[in-house]
Amino acid sequence: MARKNFRSTAVAAVAATALFALGACSSGSSANTGDGAEGNGDDLITIGFAQVGAESGWRTANTKSIQDTLTTENGFDLKFSDAQQKQENQIQAIRSYIAQNVDVIAFSPVVESGWDAVLQDAKDAGIPVILTDRAVDSEDDSLYVSFIGSDFVEEGHRVGEWVSENLGTESINVVELQGTTGSAPAIDRKEGFEDAIAGNSNVTVIDSQTGNFTRAEGKTVMEGFLQAHDDIDVVFAHNDDMGLGAIEAIEAAGKKPGVDIKIVTIDGVKDGMTALADGKFNYIVECNPLLGPDLAEIAKKVVAGESVEKRIVTHDDAFDQEGAKAALPNRQY
Repeated sequence: MARKNFRSTAVAAVAATALFALGACSSGSSANTGDGAEGNGDDLITIGFAQVGAESGWRTANTKSIQDTLTTENGFDLKFSDAQQKQENQIQAIRSYIAQNVDVIAFSPVVESGWDAVLQDAKDAGIPVILTDRAVDSEDDSLYVSFIGSDFVEEGHRVGEWVSENLGTESINVVELQGTTGSAPAIDRKEGFEDAIAGNSNVTVIDSQTGNFTRAEGKTVMEGFLQAHDDIDVVFAHNDDMGLGAIEAIEAAGKKPGVDIKIVTIDGVKDGMTALADGKFNYIVECNPLLGPDLAEIAKKVVAGESVEKRIVTHDDAFDQEGAKAALPNRQY
């Protein structure tokens, strides 16, 4: 197996202390239980994956895609950890993967900032890092070999364009359910949406708060919006789960989601697509979670010493009600 074998003594000493700490951040599950890179000889690529958590239907589908693809049958020994949406847990997991001398480290960063030190440790140890779904804001892009995921700014822009063109023909008030504060999708989707509506004076964002990408917090924040404002026309949710929580709050307030208050979201998971088909959502821009095959392909190339693209953007569709009805019967997630 073509791989870098350099290991600095200092990095190994730091990383070894993380082995015990992994228990604090791991879900306790591993897709495979092989002996690691050294124990498997040249047959398997050992990859350590540090997942954000299980905060949404999208994330569940993303995890399933990774675990279903990175199997021993496909040439991988997967070490999987769940960070429970805490950056410190992901950092502990990455350090433990360094100590385990894995072939590749991959992760979806909880937030954009604060990764340089641990990624430098991985680089010093000769372990390539692949970012999935979310990017980091490090000025040194040599700390990772590739990013695989969607263009979050474009997602927000597409939602904003649809709102501006289809709903912004008259004066409308928008409330925004943001994703996790400091995360790449929350930052970028907000930026894209604001850019798209900037030229339309009919569209006004009157309130914006984080719902942490969860259905429960989306409902809670939407309840607060409804208490604070009696003139909400549109909800822009950064993901389907928060939009689904907004549906619950809107219905509890005696209003009809999709009619009295329009809802536009990003993701395209089955529950969201069902809400769109039922007329409770009005528009969804897709964010494809099925990144397992792309990650497997890039990991194999990296370990083989082949060059890979620095940024690999996945294809995402967009759906209105009729599009959702047509897509649902064959929807994979």
